[in-house]
Amino acid sequence: MAELAALEDPRTHEVNRRHGDDHGVNLGKLRALAKRLKTQQELARQLWQTDDSAARLLALLVCRPKAFGRDELDVMVREARTPKVHDWLVNYVVKKSPHAEELRRAWSADPDPVVASAGWALTTERVAKKPEGLDLAGLLEVVEAQMKNAPDRLQWAMNHCLAQIGIEHAEHRNRAIDIGERLEVLKDYPTPPGCTSPFAPIWINEMVRRQQDK
Repeated sequence: MAELAALEDPRTHEVNRRHGDDHGVNLGKLRALAKRLKTQQELARQLWQTDDSAARLLALLVCRPKAFGRDELDVMVREARTPKVHDWLVNYVVKKSPHAEELRRAWSADPDPVVASAGWALTTERVAKKPEGLDLAGLLEVVEAQMKNAPDRLQWAMNHCLAQIGIEHAEHRNRAIDIGERLEVLKDYPTPPGCTSPFAPIWINEMVRRQQDK
């Protein structure tokens, strides 16, 4: 914790604050510290219990993802209230867990929109990598009915799933684009030059074009 405190930088803290995070540790330096520590599951659990965002990010880098129990991960996702901790927990730990599918099903319908967004992130992963058994048409129905008025983080996760369905599954592409066009979610999202807009119709068409150009 003393090492993490020494890495705090006011300018980094201000940049992170604008994105909803509450620490000032450069992520490159955090990764270097994790590389030195190597995998330490017990240390990871202790770091997580501090409730400090930088410590929790470090915990997610030095943990063994498959060592966490299902209920333990459920508690952790409810404790992860800042965007970066939430994203790293889902992407670096839960996606590698043997409990990922069970948690995907449970979280997707959770009344807490942040927890539900984790469920949708896991669903998006399956849409891309293991779509067998998923009801893609049913997912599109849910997105069509709920995405427009969903809270920001859940809306973003649903939109990613919508785009992924359109990109990966040609038979659903036209419907995914149509849903995106009608709902207009993230249509006016400011996109830096050279980056792809998160507006689903643009996102889908651009990624399909890239695949066809390969």
